[in-house]
Amino acid sequence: MEEKDKKEHGEYIGEIKGGLRPSMKLVVMGIINKKPKSIEVTLSSKPQEEDTEGDVGLQLKVSFMDKAVQRNARLAGKWGPAENTLSFFPFAPGESFKMEIVCEHQQFRILVDGQPLCGFSHRLPKLASLTALRVFGDLQLTKVA
Repeated sequence: MEEKDKKEHGEYIGEIKGGLRPSMKLVVMGIINKKPKSIEVTLSSKPQEEDTEGDVGLQLKVSFMDKAVQRNARLAGKWGPAENTLSFFPFAPGESFKMEIVCEHQQFRILVDGQPLCGFSHRLPKLASLTALRVFGDLQLTKVA
């Protein structure tokens, strides 16, 4: 990650050099606030035009109220169907966590504290176009790699 990456108000925006490709792994470590509502992790591409939003290859929305982790993607400005299935909810208020997002050929695999949490099949054909990692919400980031 680059030095110019920003870390303000619990929001982090980092550049993924050369974009994502299979076998890459992104690590997000942090401490969840005492009274959290949500955390969001987004992998996105640069917008093609000034007024448009870039594609999102993976959006992870952690909701503490619903104890849910919603996954989705946005292509050409349109969000697809959200995926919610989870075997367990790994996040706890005031606790630290380590999230790993592993880019595989067919899907993203998400692990939390070493435990497989969920997968998300690629909807975006060009993985290399995903060059931005954004993390924000009710947490203090300790490491992004």
